[in-house]
Amino acid sequence: MKTLKETKIGDEVRVVKLHGEGAVKRRIMDMGITRGVTVKVRKVAPLGDPVEITVRGYELSLRRADAAMIEVE
Repeated sequence: MKTLKETKIGDEVRVVKLHGEGAVKRRIMDMGITRGVTVKVRKVAPLGDPVEITVRGYELSLRRADAAMIEVE
């Protein structure tokens, strides 16, 4: 299982599954990150948090903890 947190800068991956429950999972889905969507990792902050991604044509910053809940391939 590979997560978005482990993805390298410049890689384009597809979301397979969202882990987590309740409000956290709902918030991630509300940002447009759903199963089957393509995500590209643009930048990672110097200390590793946050991770900047492109999803559905817009840029989004995610905490590493949230990125660890997103399973990709």
